[in-house]
Amino acid sequence: MAQAKSAKKAKNGDKIKVHYTGKFKDGTVFDSSRERDPLEFTIGAGQLIKGFDAAVRGMEIGEQKTVEITSEEAYGKKAKSLIVVIKKAEFPDGITPTVGQQLQTEDANGSPVNMRVTKIEGDDVTLDANHPLAGRTLIFEMELMEIVA
Repeated sequence: MAQAKSAKKAKNGDKIKVHYTGKFKDGTVFDSSRERDPLEFTIGAGQLIKGFDAAVRGMEIGEQKTVEITSEEAYGKKAKSLIVVIKKAEFPDGITPTVGQQLQTEDANGSPVNMRVTKIEGDDVTLDANHPLAGRTLIFEMELMEIVA
């Protein structure tokens, strides 16, 4: 009796297309590819967070699954060293900080650093250079759409 040929499974080095919806534990959606083209990337090439990259390995075309990815396998824990408090007076003329505002500065080497205003108390402004999803457990509903190559 001939054995049925098994479906191709996604593996390291495969370029794939995947649809996903990213949620927090409370169910709030923070991102989704469902209203646009699927995400295309090469498995194992370091293009995505480790947990997402690992989760698609072994999936077959059309397969759907939901995975929970810890902060360590996503954007890392929040680093206190990337949170600073400065005075409003230190902002350049014409910039009035507001909570949620995205700003860009440079590090000591002249490389760009993205920061968010997370808190304003009196003259103190808290800036956070952590990734906005750092420290969060992320839940992804994913569906492998295609193995391109």
